Amino acid sequence: MANLRAIRKRISSVKSTQQITRAMKMVSAAKLRRAQDGINAARPYARKLRDVVTAVAARAGSDAHPLLTTREAKKLALLVVTSDRGLCGSFNSGLTRAVYRFLDEHRGEYEKITLFVVGRKGRDFFRRREIPIRKEYLGVLGSVSRHHAETVAGDLVGGFLAEEFDEVQIAFNEFRSAISQIVRFEKMFPIALESSGKTGEAEVDYLYEPSREEILATLLPKYVQAMLFRVLLESVAGEHGARMTAMDSATNNSVDMIARLTLQMNRARQATITTELTEIVSGAEALKG
Repeated sequence: MANLRAIRKRISSVKSTQQITRAMKMVSAAKLRRAQDGINAARPYARKLRDVVTAVAARAGSDAHPLLTTREAKKLALLVVTSDRGLCGSFNSGLTRAVYRFLDEHRGEYEKITLFVVGRKGRDFFRRREIPIRKEYLGVLGSVSRHHAETVAGDLVGGFLAEEFDEVQIAFNEFRSAISQIVRFEKMFPIALESSGKTGEAEVDYLYEPSREEILATLLPKYVQAMLFRVLLESVAGEHGARMTAMDSATNNSVDMIARLTLQMNRARQATITTELTEIVSGAEALKG
């Protein structure tokens, strides 16, 4: 009977967990839809802004703004975007492991690598390994706003302009679908100059009012902020997609576990009843004798 009570208690516990995982799945599904709407709105804007910046910068030259100036990359700043909460599968662990490998492989390439971390999971990962963090941003992905993007962009741009680092990269999970997030490393700045004209066609230039340099001075900070805002939205959508998938898998596993425990409980009950019947029959036979 003690074993039977333990099985019933285990079934009750698994059912309670199942209710939690099912609720978390539904919440993440609702948040994912909103996050996808934000991504669909941010991607075209970021893409078009990049085209405009590239076109103007290519004609103005690398001397038009410090963010376009390429110098020998001896000091790297790496921004790692993770979540504040867990229970989202390999969303955080896959990214942090990729960053850890990156640091190990490029340690000899750069004289210094400075870490900026978004999210508690990333902060805790690097703290446990005693890897210094220049600055951490917590509670960002819970309610992403342009203010967050401006704050992070201001820190990174300020450090680059002060020549505290020569190159800035960002590591994040790019959202593909609810079941697919890809770890990406992107170079933020110095911004590479690319030709804006198509092959075989003459490039068309424009009259600028005010000058190209003044336009770039306004556009480039907005471009960096828009890029960071898009990355934060990608991470939010990826987190909810990963959590929804993980909770769906946990719910399905709990159904299978309850079925196995129920079968085990029925067998235990059957064994108990059989034992009791055997004892009754044995007692009756003893009385006859």
